[in-house]
Amino acid sequence: MNQTELLQIFKDAGALLEGHFLLSSSLHSGQYLQCARVLENPQTSQKLCRVLAENFKDESISAVVGPAMGGIILAYELARALGVRALFTERESGKMCLRRGFSVSANDKVLIAEDVITTGGSVKEVIEALKADGTRAIGVAALIDRSGKKNPFGDIPLKSLARMDIETYSLKDCPLCKKGIAVVSPGSRK
Repeated sequence: MNQTELLQIFKDAGALLEGHFLLSSSLHSGQYLQCARVLENPQTSQKLCRVLAENFKDESISAVVGPAMGGIILAYELARALGVRALFTERESGKMCLRRGFSVSANDKVLIAEDVITTGGSVKEVIEALKADGTRAIGVAALIDRSGKKNPFGDIPLKSLARMDIETYSLKDCPLCKKGIAVVSPGSRK
């Protein structure tokens, strides 16, 4: 699967939105990738994650962890493709952690799953939560990398199905705000 094919899947699902968006990172953007619209189709989710999992098939991964909300379906489908456990993190008292009886150990080789990488903030929170449990992530898998820069996770490899350069703005520098275009926040964090 190439980037053009993936973007067509997003367009066909109505998942590539145009407008004025407040991202989970607190940045603004004129485009938004609503991955939930792509991942609501189980066949499409499975197909995309099988392709993405190929990047990690030789890593002896024992678990895939995704941050709630965007990483849950992706973590599940990647785990299925790799034949390992699927877990997710969520915030408790404002801090990302494993809950619901989920746990990892120092022996686990953990892959982190996220739908879209912009600043990498949620994934960085998952990395810290894993460190608190004595575990180190060995990779990050994403449908789309829109970070527009070098890997935001340092020496932890990032693999994605596509890389997009979508401009983002701080609140004070946002041309969409200056034009008076109403902002919407379609993400899982507000």
